[in-house]
Amino acid sequence: MATCNSEPSLQGLDLPVEFEDLTGLLETDLKAVVKVLALRANERLLLTRREHRSLQMKLWNDLTSAIIKAVEPLSADRR
Repeated sequence: MATCNSEPSLQGLDLPVEFEDLTGLLETDLKAVVKVLALRANERLLLTRREHRSLQMKLWNDLTSAIIKAVEPLSADRR
């Protein structure tokens, strides 16, 4: 029986040009936040590896989307 490995991919942090210099800093901070939140959830909920990985990916994608959405109106293109 064949298995399907169609895991969702991690969303990139594509910031407007005015904020591109913050990409590395924000990615580093996001990695730390995702790691700590997923670790805490894993300790408290005793997640399986798959659940832990899925939670990390969801946290990353949701937090990345929130940052992009918050910064987008500040772009010169949007003014």
